[in-house]
Amino acid sequence: MKVVLFTLNGSWSHSSLALRCLREDLAAKGHEVVLIEYTLRDRTSHILERLYREKADIYGFSCYIWNLDAMLTVGETLKGLLPESKTVLGGPEVSYGTERFAQMEWIDCIVCGEGEDALCEVCDLIAQKKPLPRMMQGRDVSIAGRGILYRDGEATGGILYYESSRGCPYSCAYCLSSATRGVRMKSVAETLSDMEAFERLNTDFRIIKFVDRTFNADIARANAIWRELLDERFTKHYHFEVCASLLNEESFDILSRFPKGKIQLEFGLQSTNPETLAASSRHIDPIRVIEAVRRVYAMGNIHVHLDLIAGLPYEGYTRFAKSFDDAYGCCDLLQLGFLKLLYGTALREKREEYGYKTLACPPYTVLESRWLSYTEMQKLMRIAEVLERYLESGRFAHALWYLTPLMRSPFAFWEGLSDYLSANDTRPLQKISQPDAFRYLLEYGRDMKGVEEKELKSMLAADFMQHEHKGAPWFLK
Repeated sequence: MKVVLFTLNGSWSHSSLALRCLREDLAAKGHEVVLIEYTLRDRTSHILERLYREKADIYGFSCYIWNLDAMLTVGETLKGLLPESKTVLGGPEVSYGTERFAQMEWIDCIVCGEGEDALCEVCDLIAQKKPLPRMMQGRDVSIAGRGILYRDGEATGGILYYESSRGCPYSCAYCLSSATRGVRMKSVAETLSDMEAFERLNTDFRIIKFVDRTFNADIARANAIWRELLDERFTKHYHFEVCASLLNEESFDILSRFPKGKIQLEFGLQSTNPETLAASSRHIDPIRVIEAVRRVYAMGNIHVHLDLIAGLPYEGYTRFAKSFDDAYGCCDLLQLGFLKLLYGTALREKREEYGYKTLACPPYTVLESRWLSYTEMQKLMRIAEVLERYLESGRFAHALWYLTPLMRSPFAFWEGLSDYLSANDTRPLQKISQPDAFRYLLEYGRDMKGVEEKELKSMLAADFMQHEHKGAPWFLK
């Protein structure tokens, strides 16, 4: 039986680990499996032509919040062109709130939860000409022995994904991982064997991103893997999402010995408000988290991400500014995200109690709550865009190092810059040219108390020439 596994990735640099998990089990059952990946920027007509050309018995669609609407459009259109083919939807975005799809008769089956065994069962039912259930609940599967799942010569982006564990020990109310219980882990030996397999893989990539929700849930196991990755035979860059509170002295010692840039760590803080953390079922000590993150950042050899989420319960605009200030300066990348009320999460069940108003379609971003007005949320979203353009890009490092401490708080600096840009340029931020971005930062900074304009111009000029690879514009001379 011919099975096409299809998804739309966020960008060209991404690849789908989920499709590769499904491919292995289907291929082991003797099915012909074709894996097709596009991005959200690809034209629908090209995608349809490619899918139609296969004329498969089954089309499996892997659905997420970022691609659901486009996937439904492609799926319904393809079903009209190939009515005899079976259409199966799976993935986190269709595993919960399945009543949304009740009227979509073109969908033959929806697989909820883990799909490896379930999709094989769907294929068996079709082969036996038995009726398909409208919904099929997937079963938890072992991830041991699955290998790296990527194959030689596959066209992938610069990031390959790897799963050394499945599940999460925590139950954060905004996260889909809270809908499942327990953690299944590969052994240290198997994980390292897989890392060696990546070294032999004949494809072009730079980063291995571990998709484990909490890589160091078993800290002894995490330390053992990190210790071995110090060896020069492991040449890739490795990204881990970790819990700062679980790092111990052995962890800090091992991490301090990595060559610069070999390891990236992502920490979830989300808020420093105890009431907010309690309502989100996030049982951490924010002070301890920040201390651990700051300690890793101070090593200077590890790229550190730190996440905040705006829109969580009991955190208004002023209190979020406090969380921002608490977190600022202890990481390379301060990620300002926005709460999304995902189907299957505890916070979605409390949306009326908390006064949440969201986008009606994926990704269900919160626009308003009991604690944040729509206007305040939009202001935070604008600040997040300014952060991305100025801080995350790394192209204004000297000038920001000089300017930010001169304001009463980091949040006040970024809020002020956001307001200044809004008042002086009505274009979307991504439409502003790089020279104009430098000019606006100069104009905003020169009026700040304590700023020496000549010194600010010198730093902006250094940033410009370093990153734009051309002479400084006239206003910096």
